[in-house]
Amino acid sequence: MRRMLGEKTDGKFHIDGRGTELMNDMPDMKSTSQIYRDYIKRFIDLVIAVPALFVVAIPMAIIAMAVKFDSPGPALFKQDRLGKDGKVFKMLKFRSMVQNAEHTGSGVYSGIGDARVTKVGKFIRATSLDELPQLINVIRGDMSLLGPRPPLTYHPWPLEEYTEDQRHMFDVRPGFSGWAQVHGRKEVEWHHRIELNIWYVRHVRFSLDVKIFFMTIFKVLSNADNENSGETLKKSDYAEINVYNKQTRDSQYS
Repeated sequence: MRRMLGEKTDGKFHIDGRGTELMNDMPDMKSTSQIYRDYIKRFIDLVIAVPALFVVAIPMAIIAMAVKFDSPGPALFKQDRLGKDGKVFKMLKFRSMVQNAEHTGSGVYSGIGDARVTKVGKFIRATSLDELPQLINVIRGDMSLLGPRPPLTYHPWPLEEYTEDQRHMFDVRPGFSGWAQVHGRKEVEWHHRIELNIWYVRHVRFSLDVKIFFMTIFKVLSNADNENSGETLKKSDYAEINVYNKQTRDSQYS
């Protein structure tokens, strides 16, 4: 028997019979620590990112050369992303696809067996080494080590099309990894991904970031959820559940 949208069974929130759990990845816990979020978190970012960049400088140089030798084009891929307060910044990554790949084939989606991914690109993607240049973004103040992943300026939709509630995901700096990444990573549908980001913003504290840090290590080492296995943007599927979640949060914070 097919479940109705948002039917709750066995203490888990399911959607449309697919067994997708929503509420158990947004548990009840203490609200955000303002001092940690606004001051201590940035201090920790710099304390870790600055020495880390020196440590990985030689490996990064080797990766850059490998990318250059593997296919024509620059070693670094620079892309406009939405950061804190919705401001646009250039996010840095090692290029893992052929040049101008986002304007060919499946565009922003890169699934299993994507021919646009280079040989070196497959390796640095699987190991997440393509993300190392974002240490520079962290030092610049564009990003944090942990936080919501920064979306493209046009995908899943432009900034002006985010709802007032959804825009709260931009209340903090975006990060290398975040709550949504350790709860499905690339397999999470965008509406729910934003819900997870908002939940993080409203609950961020040192203990939560420590938890995300260790969960991220496990995800990277196991290469879990690191491929787009299907469409992650369905504007209608999550409409009702987003309303439910907003009403639930409003009741908690009223």
